[in-house]
Amino acid sequence: MEVLDALILGVIQGVTEFLPVSSSGHLELAKAVLGSDGLPKEQLTFTVILHFATALSTMVIFRKDIFDILKGLGNKTDATARHFSAKIILSMIPAVVIGLNFESLLESLFSGQIVLVGSMLLLTALLLFVADRAKNTTQNVGYSKSIIIGIAQGIAMIPGISRSGATIATAVLLKVDKSKAARFSFLMVIPLILGKVTKDLLSGDMLIESQDALPLAVGFMAAFVSGLLACAWMLALVKNSKLYYFAAYCALVGMIAIAVTLI
Repeated sequence: MEVLDALILGVIQGVTEFLPVSSSGHLELAKAVLGSDGLPKEQLTFTVILHFATALSTMVIFRKDIFDILKGLGNKTDATARHFSAKIILSMIPAVVIGLNFESLLESLFSGQIVLVGSMLLLTALLLFVADRAKNTTQNVGYSKSIIIGIAQGIAMIPGISRSGATIATAVLLKVDKSKAARFSFLMVIPLILGKVTKDLLSGDMLIESQDALPLAVGFMAAFVSGLLACAWMLALVKNSKLYYFAAYCALVGMIAIAVTLI
């Protein structure tokens, strides 16, 4: 893999992991444009590195929240932290079930299925448009709502459906406060990403050659830094009800992807 390609893909992953435009969909589109001739194991290694970078950037942004939750878990009088952690765990279950039972099917969708990616970007655009028009409230994420948001996260494994867009939009449509919806969306994905990275590391399929060290390092730093900026920006955008910008963007990119592929 070339250093420039790694830089571009790293920035794309970092930005689109947090902005509601589908990181997986954009990576598939970028690979189609740049060309992807790496071995499967090399691609897996690079993907794992990028996901770990974005998970790390999330942990930096929400370090106080994570510390408070962990501290509260050991405090029997802190019911808020225990309940929040339980909701995070509940939200993970649908994605884990879908990932384990449909792993082969999901992997087959990441093989140049550009029309699918375009179609799912159009679906993401619709979700964001509807959510942006929803009235803001002050409600928290409840237990039943956390499961529904988790289902949305599981469905968002399909390339082209934005994970953050699907989870935030679902939470907002369930009348959850927009800022709290974004916070829950970003925190709920950390255990999943770390679990997936650990699983891939233990699988023995990771492949790092000496010539790949620099591109991997460049990709990691690009994803980490751009992830920090995108995460902070996204929190402000959701709070100020600016999702319609991304709805228009996803609709445009989705239509272009479909048109170029079919024509």
